Amino acid sequence: MSLLLLMVSALHILILILLFVATLDKSWWTLPGKESLNLWYDCTWNNDNKTWACSNVSENGWLKAVQVLMVLSLILCCLSFILFMFQLYTMRRGGLFYATGLCQLCTSVAVFTGALIYAIHAEEILAERPRGGSFGYCFALAWVAFPLALASGVIYIHLRKRE
Repeated sequence: MSLLLLMVSALHILILILLFVATLDKSWWTLPGKESLNLWYDCTWNNDNKTWACSNVSENGWLKAVQVLMVLSLILCCLSFILFMFQLYTMRRGGLFYATGLCQLCTSVAVFTGALIYAIHAEEILAERPRGGSFGYCFALAWVAFPLALASGVIYIHLRKRE
C-alpha cells in the first residue's frame, strides 16, 4: 500500500511540475528564428544588443480564457494534493479519496479546455504576428498533463485508505 501511495504522490507531483512549466515558461508558440510566445509575454530576440525584448501579450479574449484556465488548473492541482495529504492523515480506514479525485478531474478538464481553446483559436490569438511557426513545448506539456491528471483523478476515486 505504501508503494501505491508513493506512486500516486509521485504522479501528482509530476503533474504539478508539468502544469507549472506549461503555464509559466515561454514557449506556447514558436516562430521562425528565436522568437517565442507564451501566455504572458511576447519575447523577440534583438540582434543589435543580443538580448530578449518582451512585451505584454495581446488583449485577445481567447488568450485570456486560456490564461485563466491554466492558472485554475494549477490551483486545483495544488488544492487536490493538499486535500490528498489531509485525507491521508485524517480519514478513517476504508475511506475513499472522492474529494481529491474530483479536484484532480476538474484539473484535467481545465487543462484540456485551455489547451483546446489555444489550439482552435491560435490564428486569432496570433493575428498580430507574422505567419508561420508551430506550437511550442509548453503547449505539448499541457496536453501531456491532461491525460495524466485524468488518470490520477480516476485512481484517487478508486483508491481506498488502508492501514
